[in-house]
Amino acid sequence: MSEQITDGHSTDGRDDFNFFFGRWHGAVRKLADVSDRDCTEWVEFEASCDCAPILNGLGNFETALMHPGGVAVEGATLRLFSPATRTWRIWWMSERLPGVLDAPVEGRFDGDRGVFEGPDEFHGKPILVRYEWDLLGADKVRWAQRFSWDDGATWDDLNWTTIWTRLA
Repeated sequence: MSEQITDGHSTDGRDDFNFFFGRWHGAVRKLADVSDRDCTEWVEFEASCDCAPILNGLGNFETALMHPGGVAVEGATLRLFSPATRTWRIWWMSERLPGVLDAPVEGRFDGDRGVFEGPDEFHGKPILVRYEWDLLGADKVRWAQRFSWDDGATWDDLNWTTIWTRLA
């Protein structure tokens, strides 16, 4: 049974992504080559997304449309909450890799910051991926990504960041 507080919201973490429900505009900034640890060239483009709850609040689904280099790319994110572990698992998928669901990252929020990590592979090399969520206000949030090439001993600087601003 989930823990409750007086306003009816669960305190176990299942409400952590409720802030992201709705429509958002994204200002994206990513390294031109996220696999090149020496890359210093950044590319910027616009994105939009819609996020809605699923499974009676135990998950949410986001559809996103990005425009890198002026080309539309569609992607989606599935987030599922585990009450037993009080953690979220997050999967990404996009039309760039049809039929592939990325390995999930897992983690939780601590206040206004969420950190989610998981193993992945990049160009045949094992890596850890970290997603970072930072609430910047009621209608603004930052999502960011970084990699570890040494099993979490060190983390690269950010290689992708999106500032999401609420539209509706």
